[in-house]
Amino acid sequence: MLKHRGFPGRMPSSDFQFTIRRANPRGVTPLKRLERYRDRRPADRKADTAFMKALWQHFGDQPFERGNLDAGRLSWLFGREVLPYDDPFDPEDYEAVLVIDETAARAAFPEAFEEDEPWE
Repeated sequence: MLKHRGFPGRMPSSDFQFTIRRANPRGVTPLKRLERYRDRRPADRKADTAFMKALWQHFGDQPFERGNLDAGRLSWLFGREVLPYDDPFDPEDYEAVLVIDETAARAAFPEAFEEDEPWE
């Protein structure tokens, strides 16, 4: 499992996890599209925005390997702002390649693309 060096492990000052430390010995958690309903908590929406910002700053419009990115957090964006790059796509593979759909991501998370301090 590829570890994305320099990628934030969690949203600052929170318990919202962005990466995992090690591969799951019981099997890979599959990526699946999770519905984002309008009544989601503001903290959850803020975590989605922070995660998208970190993805964009780290990978931009280039394809990237899933690696140690948290499946739960990634699933909130999967199928909309983050798309499979390879065909066929295996949602249970740490080596699966993904890509950000910049148009969809900018529409859903405009504040993630504002220029300010990068994640440290």
